[in-house]
This record gives sequence, C-alpha cells and structure tokens, in this order.
Amino acid sequence: MIKIYKDTAANAIFIEDSNGVQFINSLQATVDNSLVSIINLAKNSEIVSNVLHTEFVNENDELYTGDANAVCDELNAMFSSSGSTGQTPSITSQGSTSIVQGQSLNYELTANYGVGYEWANLPSGVVTVDGNPRRIIGGSNLTAGIYNMTAKAINYFGEDTLNITLTVSSPPFANTKSVELQNNDWIGGNAALLDSVLGRSGGGSGSGDAWSLSLWFKAGNSNNQNQTVFYFGSNDVANGNHIILKYHGNNSARRFISLRYGSNNNYLNFQTSAGSVGFDDGWQHVLITYDGGTTGAASGNLNDYYSRFKVFLNGAEQTTTNSHSNYGNTTAMSGQNFRVGRYASSGYMRNGCKVDELAIFNADESSNISDIYNSGSPHDLSALSNPPSHWWRMGDGDTFPNLQDSGNSGEVVLVMYNMTAASIVSDVP
Repeated sequence: MIKIYKDTAANAIFIEDSNGVQFINSLQATVDNSLVSIINLAKNSEIVSNVLHTEFVNENDELYTGDANAVCDELNAMFSSSGSTGQTPSITSQGSTSIVQGQSLNYELTANYGVGYEWANLPSGVVTVDGNPRRIIGGSNLTAGIYNMTAKAINYFGEDTLNITLTVSSPPFANTKSVELQNNDWIGGNAALLDSVLGRSGGGSGSGDAWSLSLWFKAGNSNNQNQTVFYFGSNDVANGNHIILKYHGNNSARRFISLRYGSNNNYLNFQTSAGSVGFDDGWQHVLITYDGGTTGAASGNLNDYYSRFKVFLNGAEQTTTNSHSNYGNTTAMSGQNFRVGRYASSGYMRNGCKVDELAIFNADESSNISDIYNSGSPHDLSALSNPPSHWWRMGDGDTFPNLQDSGNSGEVVLVMYNMTAASIVSDVP
C-alpha cells in the first residue's frame, strides 16, 4: 500500500511506501490502463510507477474511492494546492512570539508550498523537535530581553525567509515567601562585596558614600532587647566600624528599633519611640537612609551628624532619640561581616522574627520613600527609577539554604545557618 496525504500545516505532501517516507511537492498523477503513476515535476522523474489505484490510501489508511481516473483526479486536486504548479514557498507564520522568563517556547512554522525548513540564530536552549523541523521548543533558561531568529521554508522552486522576534518578559511580581528566624538562626553573605555600597574610605565624602537599607520586619514575642536584624562591618566591634539595626523586644517599655553607626567606642545611635514596633503590629516596613556626609567628631556639629540619617516606619519618617559616643565617627567603613539575625557572635533574633524583601540601595532614598513603601504593598523594586544594588526576596525564587541576590549587582548570595527549608515560610506582608 502507498500512503499519500497532505500535511495541512506545512502544505506539503507526505508519501510513505516501501522506500520509506518523504515530504515532496510539485507532483502530478497520471493514469494509463487503470494504473496510476506519480511524477515529481521538479526532477522530471517518476516516484510511483504503474500502481493499481486500489493501492493508494490516505492518512487514516482508508482507500481512495472510485476508479483509477477518480483516484488520479483526487490526488491531483491535493497536489495542485501544494506546489505542483511551480509556486515558491510563502511563510504564513507570525513574525513575533513571546514567553515569560522561565517558560518554554512552543512555536511552529507554517508555510504554503514548503518542503524543507531551516533555522538560524536560535537562542541558547531553543531547538527543533525531532521529526518536525518546523517546530521549535525550549528557552526556559533565557533572561528577559529580545531575541531574533531566522526561519526559512524551501521547495524545488525557491525559498522564503522570515525574521522572527522572540520577546522574553520578566515574570509578574509575586511575594509569597519570607524567612523566619529563631534563636541561634542567622543568615550571612560575603561582606566585601557590599563595600562599594555600604563602605566608605573616610568620614563621609557626600552623596558618593550614601546608601539606604529597606526591609519588611515582623517581630517575634521575645522580650530580649538586643536582637540583631541587620549587621554589616568589622568583626572587631569595639574598635572597628559597623552598621547594626536592632529590634528591642516585646516588652511594654521597649518595642522599638535602633540604628547604630560606628564602633562601640565611637558611634551615632538612633532609637524610635517605645511601642513603635511590636509583636502585635504585624509586618512593618523599615527604611534607613544615610546621605553620605560627615559623621563626627566635633561637639558643635553633632546635630549635623545626626541629620545624615533618617529612619522610616511604614512610609513615615520617625522622630528618633539620638545619642553618641565621642561625637560620632570619622573613619572608614568596610565589610568583614554581613549578617541578618546575628551580631558579631551574639544578638540573635528570637521567637519567630521574620524578614522579607531585604534591599540595599547605593543612594539616599529618603525622597523616594513613597515609591519604595508603595502604600504598604511589597512590589517589584527593580522597576524603581533607582533600583536596589542588592535585593533578597527571602524565599521567593530561592532554594534552601541559599537566598539569591535579585539586585542590579546580583552578586551576593546569602546562606541560611542553623536553619532548615521550613524556615522559608508563607507569611508575608
């Protein structure tokens, strides 16, 4: 039996006989004494010679009906729409397609009168399907951007080319995870990689030394007054400079956060009002900003030093209680430790404190607090006019024990210590 039918998507004729299978266009059927032959007009050669009309079946293995002349006419009607009159191919597929980052492409090339198909400039991870060269799949590893591919449809009379644009868009923002810390849990990363943002070479040179720290925080019910939320700087806390953000626990006389900048011997300290951050308050957004200016050490300029820093809770600037040691700090800041939930060797967060959407900016973002806070709804920080240099989603898109950096620099992977995969939780702002 000889199976002959049309591949509608490709507008090509499919023939299967004892010689195998093939796509061929430019065909013509003839009849001689009830025997049917098929000629390849492009090559002027017979590919089926003097076969009884009862030997021809369609794609469903059903006989073509009627006598030899009827079968010949039915075959020629099919052949005439697939290139038998000398038409060159004409690609009918759209010239653009799109996927969301992480999805796989599934695109099929269609063409009138096409026999062969070729691709060029396929992006990494995009391949043709075995047995169907018109179809391409893959590309789930592609980053957001625009990719250009070239498709070609060919037959014996010519070819047609189409440039296809593949647009890979960023996935829509979704905040579904945060990290929960119990006593002795902590998170750490390579502090040296943050020096270009949080570090400085002297006592504050101006906007080039400015930075901002943004995060969502949910307090646990421990009364401990020295719970470290964020710590960056020297391992020698007595003499070396560091930045430390603390939560002072769930005691009615406390329930606040504090920021200290400098060393244990030379520092500026900022404390929000008692009751401003408590266990019953749920998620709260914290933004700390530093304008990069000088931070010590003349008593007459102390208020100027204090003015370098601002503390925001839930979008509102706080009136802080300020204090100092030796009128502040005049020396360099560099990173040996970068930690969430732990000071140098103590000061752990306790009893289910949670942190989400931790971000570090390379500028004073106090004027952009409304955009960052976003009326209390976490959002895609990469869409800001000045996106963060470093941004940890704290569970979304992460695989325990690593928390990926989604910021512009994207180079600081945080590692969860003394924790389990269950420390990534579904409690979010």
